[in-house]
Amino acid sequence: MGGDADTVAPWEVFADAVLRREALVCRVGHGIPVRDFAGMYVDDADAERILRQLPGLDGPPPDGVEQVVAAATGQVEDARARLHPVAASTSRFGAIAGSARLGRADVETLALVTAVERDPRRQRLVAYLQDSIALPRVTVDLLRRLLPPSRPGALAVGPGSALRRSCLIDVAEEGPWAVWTVAPSPRLSWALVGDDAPDPALPPGTMVAHAGGGAVRVDPILLFVHGADEQTRRDVALSRLAARTAIIGPEPTAPEALDALVREAVVTGAAVVLEVAGELSPRTRARIAVTPHLAWAVLSAAPLPLETMPDRVWNEHAAPSVFVDSARWEQAIGQPDGHGHRLTPTQLALVARATPALDGDPLTAVRRLAAGQLDRLAVHIRPRRDWDDLVLPADQHAALRELAARYRQRDRVYRRWGFRALPSAGLVAVFAGPSGTGKTLAAEVIAGELGLDVYKIDLSAIVSKYIGETEKNLERVFSAAACANVVLFFDEADALFGKRSDVGDAHDRYANIEVSYLLQRLETYDGLVVLATNLQRNMDAAFLRRIHVAVEFGLPDEQARRAIWALSFPPDAPVDDIDVGFLARQFKLSGGSIRNAALAAAFLAASTDQPVGMAHVMHALKREFQKLGRLRTEAEFDRYFTLVQTADG
Repeated sequence: MGGDADTVAPWEVFADAVLRREALVCRVGHGIPVRDFAGMYVDDADAERILRQLPGLDGPPPDGVEQVVAAATGQVEDARARLHPVAASTSRFGAIAGSARLGRADVETLALVTAVERDPRRQRLVAYLQDSIALPRVTVDLLRRLLPPSRPGALAVGPGSALRRSCLIDVAEEGPWAVWTVAPSPRLSWALVGDDAPDPALPPGTMVAHAGGGAVRVDPILLFVHGADEQTRRDVALSRLAARTAIIGPEPTAPEALDALVREAVVTGAAVVLEVAGELSPRTRARIAVTPHLAWAVLSAAPLPLETMPDRVWNEHAAPSVFVDSARWEQAIGQPDGHGHRLTPTQLALVARATPALDGDPLTAVRRLAAGQLDRLAVHIRPRRDWDDLVLPADQHAALRELAARYRQRDRVYRRWGFRALPSAGLVAVFAGPSGTGKTLAAEVIAGELGLDVYKIDLSAIVSKYIGETEKNLERVFSAAACANVVLFFDEADALFGKRSDVGDAHDRYANIEVSYLLQRLETYDGLVVLATNLQRNMDAAFLRRIHVAVEFGLPDEQARRAIWALSFPPDAPVDDIDVGFLARQFKLSGGSIRNAALAAAFLAASTDQPVGMAHVMHALKREFQKLGRLRTEAEFDRYFTLVQTADG
């Protein structure tokens, strides 16, 4: 090959010595002639020569072979003596060999095929040795020839070999078995020249986490970590692995991606951390079992079934359910948390990443946690009104403020004061009262006070006539809501949370199962749920036992109606002498009906290019009464009754 051996890696020197010996044997002993287009064909003389050389046939080898082999073998043994100490060192080649737990024969095989791959001169020599310019890479048969009988030869690249299980080599299984070619993976070749870019075949979403401090070989252990929060699961796994480097990502679905994952772990000496959505696939289980030289951690929300565990010693750990404290919030966000958010570490990381993109507003970032998940299942209400817009008696007003305070102080009471959150730290409230009395508005105001969004559950999209579908839809709602701090608002909740009935047929039985499922899900949900109902007594007693706060919403009295009428006309609206006192005194309406009438009057005035006056309000009230099915009496409309009669005409 030429060149100074001191400037060539010992594993390359070994490969050159082996190739040189075989070339000399071919040239001197076997007598392969120099000819144009060598290896492009086999003539009669070549066939005769091969027949005389086959070990199963009689006939002594040509003179001089023993002498050539003896001299070249000495050089091979010298190179071998230099190779194996390097394979046990911290050099790149040695680190990879150690991570793959390669034996001596594996190291020699890897040195040979890798050296051939990186130098065209060696490839020409390999083509000469194999008497075919179409075979510039080492074949299975050439391995048998190059490595002595005491070495495994072709077995070093067999399906069960250390090199194959570590995915360091590729065997092109095309054509006859003897001419299958062997080559190092491109990731290995790049790593040996100093390129540390991750394998491009890694599964999408995979990341390599570096903790610093240099490469450290990770003990080959297998961990299973389960827990509700993704980041907490990772923290537990990494602390147990004590790894400086970890490859973290979803479980691969394609064989090539799984190979890349194993190869990357071997090349970098990293631990593999897999996020599993359900159970481990049989392919992944088998790969974990045959790679005892690697450290694996399998993370899941719930414990995996025992029958799905790989055939390997493993340890299991439960990640604690924790919420970040105010200090960690301030460290991540850069400002105090004024709303008492209960975020998991994963949610906090997402909020911290989103905050700069949302004008530096962490409250908007918290609201964004649920966007894209719940929006397909519920009506998204962004709070725009505050306590001043909520007209209620003092006691109900105070009860709603207490509800907001209870939600905000959960961390202090449960975590710092030690009260037990049984069965969860969630909060369930019932708002009971006639339609239009402010239940939805109250939920919006409380959410705004807490820096949350309201998701009003669309029962038409949730309740299904098909057995089991309602539970699935509700599970999607609660699972999506668990990823973000939101207020779940169930309007007309008695339709979904109503009393369980006596079982008369299969539909009754499954309806009761739906109610039971909801009871369990409410108990485990950690956020704020508001159940709005027209009649609280229509709700199942089991639900009422799980209610933390109940607020009655009644029809407003005259004073409240006066305030609602006043709030219904914005300061910028053109108003012409509206008798708010008369309206509040004469018309016993809910707040919702009052706002509807005021808005309808505004549109009537706008269509005639006039300020909003009593004529417009009377006409709007007439329409509201028609909608409610109420009579329009002279006693109620009093002196404005003529305006109603005019509108009727």
